[in-house]
Amino acid sequence: MRRALRLAEKGKGYVGSNPLVGCTIYSRNGDLIGEGYHERYGQSHAEINALKKVKDRSDLIDATVYVTLEPCSHHGKTPPCAEELARYPLKRVVAAMKDPNPKVDGKGLALLKSKGMAVSTGLLEEEARRLNEVFIHNMRFGKPYVILKIAQTLDGYVAAPDGDSRWISGADSRKKVHAWRSEYDAVMIGRNTALIDNPKLTVRLVEGRQPRRIVIDGPGTLPEDLHLFRDLHEDKTIRITHNAAVVPDKMDSALNMLQTNYFRGETILVSELNGHSNLEQAIQKVGQLGISSILVEAGSSLATALIRENLVDKIHVFIAPKILGGGTRSILGAGVRKMSEIICLKSVCWEQIGDDYLFTGYF
Repeated sequence: MRRALRLAEKGKGYVGSNPLVGCTIYSRNGDLIGEGYHERYGQSHAEINALKKVKDRSDLIDATVYVTLEPCSHHGKTPPCAEELARYPLKRVVAAMKDPNPKVDGKGLALLKSKGMAVSTGLLEEEARRLNEVFIHNMRFGKPYVILKIAQTLDGYVAAPDGDSRWISGADSRKKVHAWRSEYDAVMIGRNTALIDNPKLTVRLVEGRQPRRIVIDGPGTLPEDLHLFRDLHEDKTIRITHNAAVVPDKMDSALNMLQTNYFRGETILVSELNGHSNLEQAIQKVGQLGISSILVEAGSSLATALIRENLVDKIHVFIAPKILGGGTRSILGAGVRKMSEIICLKSVCWEQIGDDYLFTGYF
């Protein structure tokens, strides 16, 4: 099962809204005879890829299949894996966890059991659930999983007094962030970060696919010569605004595409909330575009607002061994909760990344 979990991780960034799944098959003699993982959205699932690797089909007699998620039992982009496994004389199927998708939810295991196979769940379930935390969240809440990333100095600042926030964290930390960008569906920033840093939000320090890019531009006045709007990124940038006047109709959008090399992305209109764009509505609408996870590389204002609105599911904080002595605080505490309230994070851990320390916790 551990081998299957490691295989499943290879699909990060490529399976879209589908779960990460790995599968290993062992003969009755305990030999590994096949393995595979879900490699691309819309393509064969892990079980099918593992079966394809079995050279001698007679080795499947009384074999055991280990899979990180219950085999699917419904027709989607591909045929049901449970039905395919049921065609072979397997002895046992071990799934790390049941599939939370209501279209499956035990039906795959029930089908296999009805064919005389021994089935079980729960082996390394905690690891399997952590691997698919995005998928599980999507199934449970029907909206994108939000990961907040902050890089701050030892004394709690994310930017110098002049607004410069570049290179607070070290090279190893920046490389890790680029790896996250390749794994999650989209990267989100606020208008202040867009104006001050003019980031590209692309994957450059590692190999991987490029994420969608989202900018919260409440008044809709960000200049269109920013990198987010004018570079030839394969996937369009999504601009969130509460200013209906800047949302073009379809004819205007088509004309703009012909006349300018600038912004070719999507503009999404949300309601106004206390003078700002409604963030909860923004995340819901982004989810309707097929985006299942959002990495937020925010400044203090957006980070504070997201936490205040209970919209963050997971947080990463890089703490660099540097002292600024002034500037912009990472999270504006008074803006998050009443000072008498404490936000207690769950499943926290620390990891050293180069000279930095990375804190991870769940809300």
